[in-house]
Amino acid sequence: MTHPDSTPITLFARPDGLRLACRPRAGAGPTILFLPGYMSDMEGSKAVALDQWAARQGRAIVRMDYAGNGSSEGRFADGTLASWRDDVLWVMDSLIEGPVLLVGSSMGGWLALLVALARPGRVVGIVGIAAAPDFTEWGFTDADKALLATEGRIEEPSAYSDDPYVTTLAFWQSGQALRLLEGEIGIDCPVRLLHGQQDKDVPWYVAVKAAARLRSSDVQTLLIKDGDHRLSRDGDIALLIRTVASLLDSH
Repeated sequence: MTHPDSTPITLFARPDGLRLACRPRAGAGPTILFLPGYMSDMEGSKAVALDQWAARQGRAIVRMDYAGNGSSEGRFADGTLASWRDDVLWVMDSLIEGPVLLVGSSMGGWLALLVALARPGRVVGIVGIAAAPDFTEWGFTDADKALLATEGRIEEPSAYSDDPYVTTLAFWQSGQALRLLEGEIGIDCPVRLLHGQQDKDVPWYVAVKAAARLRSSDVQTLLIKDGDHRLSRDGDIALLIRTVASLLDSH
C-alpha cells in the first residue's frame, strides 16, 4: 500500500528499454538506497518507514523495484540474482550522485553485498535486514534441486502473499554462481547485520557467518532474540532507523 506522503514513481528506462520503477527523494547525502527482498517491493513497511524518516531528516533516499517486481516492467520469472543486481547498479550509476548507503532486506541484503563489491568507491555502508546471502545453497534441499533440474521451476505457498513463491532454474543457477560465504567477502566499508533469532526463513547463523567472511573490520551483528524474518515491528523499525542514522552520522 502506498503511503500518502510518498514521492511519485519515476519510471526509468534500462538500456534495453524496460522501465524500472523508483521513488527518489532529494536530500542530503549519502543517499540511502533500499533493496527489497525476493518477491517484495518498495512499498513494504520497512522501506516506507525509512523513507518517511529520511523526509523528516532531509536525507536523500531512493526506493526501487527490480524488473518484474512491484511497479517495474517485465516478468518476475525472467529475473535472476545477476539481472536484479544489474538493475540496482543501473539505478545507482544513472540516478544517484555521490556516496550510497545500501539497506537490503533478505535477498536485498545479498544484493547489497554484490553491489558493494561491484562499486567499492561508491558504497560507504551497508545495513542488512535478515540478509540472505547464498540462499540458493543453504535454502534448497536435494529434492528441491532435482525438481528445479527436471521442471525448471518450483512453486510453493508464500507466507507473505497470495501469489505462490516461485523459484526458476535460471534464478537458482545465478545465485549459485554468485555465492559469497565460501571465502573472504572483499568489502571494506562499515556493515551492520540485523537478524531475528526466531527467523524461520533465514537462520540467524547466516548473519554470523557473513560477518566472519567480511574483510571490513567495522562489522556489527545485532541479533534480536524474539525477532522474526520480517523485523517489521515498531521496535524493529526503530532499531533499523537508529542503525542507518548512526552510519550516516559518521559521514
